[in-house]
Amino acid sequence: MSTDPDGRELARRLADALAGADSPSVVDERAEPAPTADGTVAYAVAAGSRRLAEVSVHPNRARVEFRAAPDEAATAARDAGLRVRPKAVRPPRTLVFVESPGEGERVLDVVEAVVAALD
Repeated sequence: MSTDPDGRELARRLADALAGADSPSVVDERAEPAPTADGTVAYAVAAGSRRLAEVSVHPNRARVEFRAAPDEAATAARDAGLRVRPKAVRPPRTLVFVESPGEGERVLDVVEAVVAALD
């Protein structure tokens, strides 16, 4: 049996880390989202009234889809050593993947960079 956390656990740990942060908060949290291959939205991340991102759960990872400041999110995620890819939609978005507990902590740096870009 694997001891690696699943996507829901990774998303929960990220939410806990965000709860300790100064500005961003978890909003629209869904109770017990079922991890799926395409991802199930677990909650959103907001700063004040502005929605920054949505966090989705997959069977083996969590995905953070940044809607605000996608270019800054991509740069900060790369700098933090996270797997990142653009989402070709209008308006554009940036996807950041969380595949281990340590990566969840690094996502906080990305969230802070996005908040700073919006100030």
